[in-house]
Amino acid sequence: MRLALFQPAIPQNVGACIRLSACFGVELHIIEPAGFRFDDRAMKRAALDYSPLGHMTRHAGWDDFQRDRGSGRLVLFTTKGATPLGEFVFRPDDVLLFGSEPSGAPDFVHEAADARVVIPIQPGARSLNLSVSAGIAVYEAQRQTSLLPLREKVAGEA
Repeated sequence: MRLALFQPAIPQNVGACIRLSACFGVELHIIEPAGFRFDDRAMKRAALDYSPLGHMTRHAGWDDFQRDRGSGRLVLFTTKGATPLGEFVFRPDDVLLFGSEPSGAPDFVHEAADARVVIPIQPGARSLNLSVSAGIAVYEAQRQTSLLPLREKVAGEA
């Protein structure tokens, strides 16, 4: 299971996805150009000390990502004409791809996707935050594929 962000524009979202990557043990792929510098203080603050635990790879562009991503389906999360999250069946080698915050994914990314999934929200609501959507997607994909991290018991628990 891998998480990929296409040209992210908000450093705090990437920082939160670094934490997500570390906490759920998924690789994080950033498809550049990003809308910020990676030494941005806001991103570092959002990632806190999780960066060493995360598995982030930066790709210079879409072609580099496509060449290097390996096998597995490309599952694009989008608000445009897609399968609802609850109806989609994930596979352990899926790449969960999210478009840029201000503009989503361009047509050529939609065309390259093996599947397009939407996270249903209330009518009239425009969209979820990128890192919130990524967290929902990673959790559901790992739940379905039995890849969720195991919780360690706390001393004294039955």
